[in-house]
Amino acid sequence: MIASRHFLPSEAVGPFLDIPDAGRVINLSRRGFVAGAAGLVLAIGLPGRRALAQSAGPVPVTTPVVFVKIATDDTVTVLSKHTELGQGAYTGLTALVAEELDADWSLMRADAAPSESRYYANLFFGAQATGSSTGLANSYMQMRMVGATARAMLVAAAAAKWGVPAAEIAVKRGRITHAATKNEAGFGEFASAAASLDLPAAPKLKGPADFTLIGRELPRLDTAAKSRGSAKYGLDLHREGMLTVVVARPRKLGAVVKSFDAKDAAAIPGVEMVREIPTGVAVYAKNTWSAMKGRNSLHIEWDESEVETRSTEELFEEYSKAAEGGVAVEVEGDTAASLKEAATVVEAEYRFPYLAQTPMEPLNGVIEINNGAAVMWYGCQSPSVDQATAAKILGIPIENVTINVMLAGGSFGRRFQGDSELAAEIASVAKAGGGDGSFKLVRTREDDLRGGYYRPLTVHRFRAGLDAKGNIVAWENTIANQSIFAGTVYEPLMKNGVEPVAFDGSAELPYRFGSRKISWARSYAKIPVSFWRSVGNSHTCYAVETFIDQLLREVRKDPVAGRLELLKPEAIRERGVIERVAQMSGWKGSTQADRPNKAYGIAWVKAFGTFVAQVAEVENQNGQPKVTKVWCAVDCGVPVNPNIIRAQMEGSIGFGLSTALYSEINLRDGGEIAESNWDQYRILRINEMPDIEVSIIQSTEAPTGVGEPGVPPIGPAVANAWRALTGTSVRQLPFARASV
Repeated sequence: MIASRHFLPSEAVGPFLDIPDAGRVINLSRRGFVAGAAGLVLAIGLPGRRALAQSAGPVPVTTPVVFVKIATDDTVTVLSKHTELGQGAYTGLTALVAEELDADWSLMRADAAPSESRYYANLFFGAQATGSSTGLANSYMQMRMVGATARAMLVAAAAAKWGVPAAEIAVKRGRITHAATKNEAGFGEFASAAASLDLPAAPKLKGPADFTLIGRELPRLDTAAKSRGSAKYGLDLHREGMLTVVVARPRKLGAVVKSFDAKDAAAIPGVEMVREIPTGVAVYAKNTWSAMKGRNSLHIEWDESEVETRSTEELFEEYSKAAEGGVAVEVEGDTAASLKEAATVVEAEYRFPYLAQTPMEPLNGVIEINNGAAVMWYGCQSPSVDQATAAKILGIPIENVTINVMLAGGSFGRRFQGDSELAAEIASVAKAGGGDGSFKLVRTREDDLRGGYYRPLTVHRFRAGLDAKGNIVAWENTIANQSIFAGTVYEPLMKNGVEPVAFDGSAELPYRFGSRKISWARSYAKIPVSFWRSVGNSHTCYAVETFIDQLLREVRKDPVAGRLELLKPEAIRERGVIERVAQMSGWKGSTQADRPNKAYGIAWVKAFGTFVAQVAEVENQNGQPKVTKVWCAVDCGVPVNPNIIRAQMEGSIGFGLSTALYSEINLRDGGEIAESNWDQYRILRINEMPDIEVSIIQSTEAPTGVGEPGVPPIGPAVANAWRALTGTSVRQLPFARASV
């Protein structure tokens, strides 16, 4: 078995969720326009990824899905099936529609699509979800087809009214014109007329040479509202008669309520009721302050019989022993024989702590129950899974659960749990609240940091064999960590008990190693773990790229030249980003001549189909690395919006640097999480952010994601520079706790 490009394959989540028709191929509807007071609504179902290349023709749909709304004032609103988490989904998907529509960008708008898994499914997942840096990649052809279809229908309506051939009509920047008759109109004038027409069987898409918006640095559609403070998040929402709810949670993960006394809490003005729910004790109040005061007044006795009592250090030791074995997931050649014949054998062990995602907006959500139907509002990243979870807890049909997807203040994996823990808690709060009503669940930063769902604690063990000429003739890597999929809706995606995301980035390496063996040692702890930005690549890239760097130094090879020499001939795009970033940085070797206290380090990754290479300039500041500049080369296929690509690389570098240098979640002996807020879970300060230069490689390949691939290379690039500067290999993160 080998690691897959995406953590969820295209075969679908849908079948495991019992979602009717989730992930099925939906083709263009022949009667897909509906007219309304706002003008034209383009209601269109489109083919899945495989069907795009093999579509046998239109297939009618019974319930149309709306992707685009064209209003009589010429504004065009694109409904995004992907949650806007700050990564630019709204802008990216809207640009694809606008390109083929030949729209005026200033009149483009975006909003969230409704929760409807059958039609708004991620074409790579088969379910409605945002993740794995697939948003733009799975929507590239789909949303362009939407724009081309809308354009063709508007042109047909204009041709009919003006009595001219459609071929003579031009569309440019939102204006429909006919040169001979000098007729001109905006989209809104023909919106209603277009709604009565059949969809074209095969609207023509532009070639790259004709793009006017794709490839341009378009301003983000959500910037102005977020800058003014008018953008609405879950925390901003208020419903009439709503009660605010906070939950008292155990300080030790795995503990459950044994008994509680709510008398003092109930006496707090504003507190309406106190109820036990599966995750703790919920306090319902007229406002947040009263709810928090009520929570602080609770007296709870916890049953700690199922608490994880091993400390972080004890887990590291046990995982280290586990990494001596493991199940082989990729084998090429005979590493045992190669190691036995090698002139030199090099071994290393790397340790990575639990990490929290800490999005700027702590998790929250609003739910309203009325006559057996539930409506929810929050920054939902996976409507398909969350709808099913809420429906089961509330005991109502899934079609009676509606999720209004709101802007989310970050996620980095925190809003994408296989067990839908946020949706489950919101639904549990409503259920315990007793019947109809509105409830708003609010979590604090402390709730977030001590609540689990961390990146798994991980240990890597390496053995490599070098021949007398310094060539790598054997490569062994065993990864020990917990399963993210086990016990969740994604467990059926494990093949023979093996989980690809646990070791993603360590297999399918394009290096020529002679022989190789990659193994996974599934390990166990009573700590809930989940996805974290770039998932397995976040630790495999560090381990692989720092160990490669060490081996190259063992034989006195330049880190750039050595990597290029190791690459297989077919690794063209990998070679491209490495060569580009070396050129950008003026690479002359790890130790640059202009300053004795400075060194350069390089690392690269292929993650989610995107190739990223980074060079970090590092100085020694009182025994710790200070990163002063980072060069970054990225190949993500067709660069739809360079502005967003650069922003995602810059943000990823800050995020990855923050965790490599400072962040960790520690389990104390006895089961308590040591960190509770950013004063303890240290993150990068603004004055520590390095200067960053990003170069985007022009490509005609299909576009891939940029939300995650910029994270993995920065840590190893810094570590490799630090080794060049000090001779020290940092094999346990973060740097702040390393002995240097």
